[in-house]
Amino acid sequence: MLLRNVILITCCFLCIATSSVVLAEGSDAGDQPLMGPVIPDYGPVLMPPAGFYSLDSDTHYKVSIDIGKTADFPGDRNLKLTSVARFLNMYAQQGIPPENIEFAVIVHGMAANDLLSDEAYQTRFNDPNPNTELLDQLQGAGVKIYLCGQTAAFRKIGWDEIRPEVVVALSAMGAHVRLQHEGFTLIPF
Repeated sequence: MLLRNVILITCCFLCIATSSVVLAEGSDAGDQPLMGPVIPDYGPVLMPPAGFYSLDSDTHYKVSIDIGKTADFPGDRNLKLTSVARFLNMYAQQGIPPENIEFAVIVHGMAANDLLSDEAYQTRFNDPNPNTELLDQLQGAGVKIYLCGQTAAFRKIGWDEIRPEVVVALSAMGAHVRLQHEGFTLIPF
């Protein structure tokens, strides 16, 4: 029985290793991530092989994303905010004009801390807010950021502790309903 399990595990490992090599050899994907142009310092993009399915460059898109979790470790940037930068960069790199994508971020739960001003974050966590530069670049790209007012109140976040560009919504749920009614497509992950 042990020998059978060892053989099975070895075969699985060889299949995975072989398929990775074949994919790498037959792939047209770039080896190095490309940065920018919309968010110059965040959101690296790797290109898939030619002929990939993508957005239409002549269409105006309204996109939203829900962020309820923060980084796993203090001092780390929120990876979902980086995903917003990646989305904007990847489609701009493919020729979609940045003005053809409206992006809204709805924040609640633990992620509310990521929207604190530098001073408030420093006071609460004894560190600078690791998301500040990324949030500045997202704001510069026209990304709208909504904070759940219920989360802020329950977490005892003062209105003066929140970054000035953040819009406080009555609730994250209501912000999603309104944005969907206004034609925004929710990225569900």
